[in-house]
Amino acid sequence: MNKQSEYISMQDYVLRVAIREAGYDEEKPVIRQIGLEVAPGQLIGLIGPNGAGKSTTIKTILGLMAHVNGEIELGGQNKRYAYVPEQPVFYEYFTLWEHLHLAASVFGMDERQFGPKAEELLERFRLTEEKHHYPTHFSKGMQQKLMLIIAFLLEPDIYIVDEPFVGLDPRATADFLRLLEGERERGAGVLMSTHVLDTAERICSGFVLINSGSVVARGSLDQVRAAAGCAEDATLFDCFHALT
Repeated sequence: MNKQSEYISMQDYVLRVAIREAGYDEEKPVIRQIGLEVAPGQLIGLIGPNGAGKSTTIKTILGLMAHVNGEIELGGQNKRYAYVPEQPVFYEYFTLWEHLHLAASVFGMDERQFGPKAEELLERFRLTEEKHHYPTHFSKGMQQKLMLIIAFLLEPDIYIVDEPFVGLDPRATADFLRLLEGERERGAGVLMSTHVLDTAERICSGFVLINSGSVVARGSLDQVRAAAGCAEDATLFDCFHALT
């Protein structure tokens, strides 16, 4: 068994999820028996077709579902998470820089640390010239970069990332993956929902495949292949189609 795919003890996780049922209506749960754990340095891919329950799972983890029967536990040094939504969220009358400053203030980031870190991230994502402009006028890709910069600025224990590659050009995607690798080396964990299966296969430590509101396979790629009844050289794409 892949060492990174083994279940982990309480003191070693940054996220543990044990959802028995959750949904918008108490009588009509959308997801059932969703269990997953993320260890420091792990990147777990949350995979499934549209309508499978990925978004509901993420909303449940974030505490946004009205009816939940289960437990969500954050670990790590600060028990802090950063959420990167698929659809960027921002204030209409705040500049890019003001968004960063607000996020830093909310999380109590030291002002002396904030400036250099924010400037570094802006340069990395090639948004330095836009820092005093309003994201309302940005392209979707630039707005997505803002979401990523805020997340990396906060250096959380766990990143919860929903379809991060949507709208990013190849250079921004490469920058994102390099920064994410650095955060994993720091000890942060990542739960990432994505439909980009070839990239997920290359970068993820393990996978949780959801279909019809429940987990159908989880673990390393070899474990997912076994659950799907696929050959030893089957791709994640092959397993996805076999299981969903």
